[in-house]
Amino acid sequence: MIQKHTLVVGPFQCNCSVLVCAKTKEAIVIDAGDEFDRIKAWVESQGASVKYSVHTHAHLDHIGAVEALKKWRPQTKICLHKADEGLYKNLAMQGQLFGIKYDSPPPIDQFIEHEEVLKFGDHKFSVIHTPGHSPGGVCLRFEGGELAPEPVVFSGDTLFQQSIGRTDLWGADHGALIRSIKDRLLTLDEQTRVYPGHGPATTIAVEARENPFL
Repeated sequence: MIQKHTLVVGPFQCNCSVLVCAKTKEAIVIDAGDEFDRIKAWVESQGASVKYSVHTHAHLDHIGAVEALKKWRPQTKICLHKADEGLYKNLAMQGQLFGIKYDSPPPIDQFIEHEEVLKFGDHKFSVIHTPGHSPGGVCLRFEGGELAPEPVVFSGDTLFQQSIGRTDLWGADHGALIRSIKDRLLTLDEQTRVYPGHGPATTIAVEARENPFL
């Protein structure tokens, strides 16, 4: 069993999800974007240890709390796709564009790749590389029975309820985004529950049928 808790953090209202293996108390944090103290408080309330800080991409609103998290739990592995390394290293520059001060983030511990499987506690999930919103954007997929009866995908800023990721930022590519969604997300089980990087949850079936951008 996995305990899931989602915090809406920062001025950009990023969905930061903390997943804890109920048996082993080993956890992952998905998109530690801001408000580290809230993330820390919930992890501590569960008596959990954080194995991975996984980032669906390296825009500032999804990585802003990673430095504080790493200082608090140095054993935590920071995970990101290699294609977003440049964005990650330029966190301070990203912040300047929005009037937000950031220091340089800590080094990435593990570059994750398409179809790679990561484990925490008694559970596992797979990586889906979905370039478009950023070059190294990824989604994280859990099989049915891991997190919910149906499969689950954390879609970052690739796919939203009734929308898709913007493609006017660094390294974005609209054509690549549409291909990623159609070839790698809409081909998933239609009952797959989708947890986006911003906004409410949806399903693959609903987005395939109703998303006006697709």
